[in-house]
Amino acid sequence: MFTRLAQQHRNFVRDLVINLQALAIVLEKQGYLASCYTCGGQMNSGSFMVSLGENHLIRFLVSDYGITWTEMRDDLELMKLEGAEAISQLQELADLVKYQIEPSKSNTPDNSTPEPQIQSI
Repeated sequence: MFTRLAQQHRNFVRDLVINLQALAIVLEKQGYLASCYTCGGQMNSGSFMVSLGENHLIRFLVSDYGITWTEMRDDLELMKLEGAEAISQLQELADLVKYQIEPSKSNTPDNSTPEPQIQSI
């Protein structure tokens, strides 16, 4: 039984990392600075980060040891969630991407990147 549960957990982490990679790609295409890194080819851990604008950063970490969501603004931690709560918060971010996020293209100088507009989480 425990061997089966361990394998299910490894599969869950792998699926979550694959989805984080896809979310990072979608966010980048919408004009956000986003990345997802994995350690090794087995995808047994991942680090997802996205900048939501002026000093507003989301970091989501997943591994065999746990899952955490950290939201920071001006290098201060605003919120840290773990486990199911972290995944729920990630779903809210994914829903914002799916339904509402678009970078603002007005009022930007020719040599700068447009500032993304997003609802606060």
